[in-house]
Amino acid sequence: MKSVTIPTFLRIFYPSLLWQMPTGNKRLYLTFDDGPHPEITPSVLDLLDQFDAKATFFCVGENVLKYPETYQMVIEKGHLTGNHAYNHLNGWKTPLLKYYENVNHCRDYVDSKWFRPPYGRITPAQIQTLKKEYSIVMWTILSYDFDKDTNPEQCTDYVLESLSDGAIIVFHDSEKAARNMLPALKNVLEVCSNMGYRFMRIDE
Repeated sequence: MKSVTIPTFLRIFYPSLLWQMPTGNKRLYLTFDDGPHPEITPSVLDLLDQFDAKATFFCVGENVLKYPETYQMVIEKGHLTGNHAYNHLNGWKTPLLKYYENVNHCRDYVDSKWFRPPYGRITPAQIQTLKKEYSIVMWTILSYDFDKDTNPEQCTDYVLESLSDGAIIVFHDSEKAARNMLPALKNVLEVCSNMGYRFMRIDE
């Protein structure tokens, strides 16, 4: 069984990171990593529009540079953007200075105080440095849409079976994840909307 939710000890060990939003308002927080992508991101935006849903897109700087029109579309649709590093670096394998410079290079293209570490991998030293300038966002539920051994129905179940008020949910608007992500996203939007949930940006 995949570990869909973050273990409690990690939340305790890294209390300065954002793992979940406040509860009590029937709100969910969809987030999308690794975009923008010129074909997949617009499909995500169309689905969100159908359900009057807002979301947060953690964008890779080099993708914003390649697809500025798609990035601008995300903003014009009223969604929030966040920093996902310029080259999608793995923090566990990257020296502090190089990591910091890469995140700040992304800021040249993504003007945001919100940062999510690629792969969710970040060291204590990187946290101490980046939290002076950024709010570091993790997640409550991981959909596993990127996993080639997973199908859309399983991704849907991963999200719905772990659902909680205030949950931060991770999908990926990437070519690798699209086969699972788009059907699963539609399912989650339909089911959760019928349950009375609203989908918000993480700054709301």
